[in-house]
Amino acid sequence: MTNYRIALIPGDGIGREVVPPALSVLESVGKRHGITFGYDEFDWSCGRYLAEGSMMPSDGLDRIRSHDAIFLGAVGAPGVPDHVSLWGLLIPIRRQFRQYVNLRPIRVFEGLESPVRRAVAGEVDLVVVRENVEGEYSEIGGRMNRGFPEELAVQEAVFTRAGVTRLVDYGFSLAERRRGYLTSATKSNGIVHTLPFWDELVAERAAEHPDVRWDQEHIDALCAKLVLDPGRFDVIVGSNLFGDILSDLAAAVAGGIGIAPAANLDPERNYPSMFEPVHGSAPDIAGRGIANPIGAIWTAAMMLDHLGHPKAAAEVENAIAAVLAETSIRTPDLGGTATTTSFTAALLERLP
Repeated sequence: MTNYRIALIPGDGIGREVVPPALSVLESVGKRHGITFGYDEFDWSCGRYLAEGSMMPSDGLDRIRSHDAIFLGAVGAPGVPDHVSLWGLLIPIRRQFRQYVNLRPIRVFEGLESPVRRAVAGEVDLVVVRENVEGEYSEIGGRMNRGFPEELAVQEAVFTRAGVTRLVDYGFSLAERRRGYLTSATKSNGIVHTLPFWDELVAERAAEHPDVRWDQEHIDALCAKLVLDPGRFDVIVGSNLFGDILSDLAAAVAGGIGIAPAANLDPERNYPSMFEPVHGSAPDIAGRGIANPIGAIWTAAMMLDHLGHPKAAAEVENAIAAVLAETSIRTPDLGGTATTTSFTAALLERLP
């Protein structure tokens, strides 16, 4: 048996509802592959912030530093500004643990109709590789003259050679293992310093990966093409902001943000990586038992793959595909009436 210790952060809202299905899937597939999981649960959330004034304790990062991985449900709640919850929990974890790759696979499943006419099952299968620790989401900047007519805010984007190069290298290496095609998201026609620098580094790294065909697209045109011809794309690399926007757009193209997984990776494996579904805490449906568990379950599959169990991960993803292709069981966000529990039960039945 191989045992892993996981730092579990259910978080807020439906995060607490989709984590248990993911854990039940991990337990089921783990039995078949000789994998066991032990969990240390941490109540780091907006609820904690409202009660104690912080999203996590001051020594929070030290408490989870030695875990094999981190599994997060969702974070966010009415009454807590989003920048407070993000900068109080997710961003410190991503940056202190060098999780510079945010990996977001997108796939159109058979049986799940996309709102986009040309998004066809078997043709749309892509990955957004988002830079996760610098770029537009820097801490450099500030506000002055609050409350006066000349009030201003300054936010500095930070692109480093090391940061862009390692992210782009990851994207090219991933493309080599997939269909051999990479698209770089840019806006170098309008952003005069950082994005031409990005373009230069992408071209430099492309020379080291001659087997990968690549091109670049300005972000506005890329958003349009992702809707008009989503089957064209394989691996898309983008800055922190561009990758964030593109991955949510692509998830909607695939049928809904509730099915989308994500991984925050330290590819060097010096620190634990963090796995979280893309969807938020959805307070409007929290507590009703109707949250879509696919995003969290697919996220669990990504964690399995990262931990060195690709066959187990494939079984989970195949079970998701089987439920969608073979049944009409859908949660309300996908047009059905299934509960979180009943959908999970159907998926568990399709695991080997």
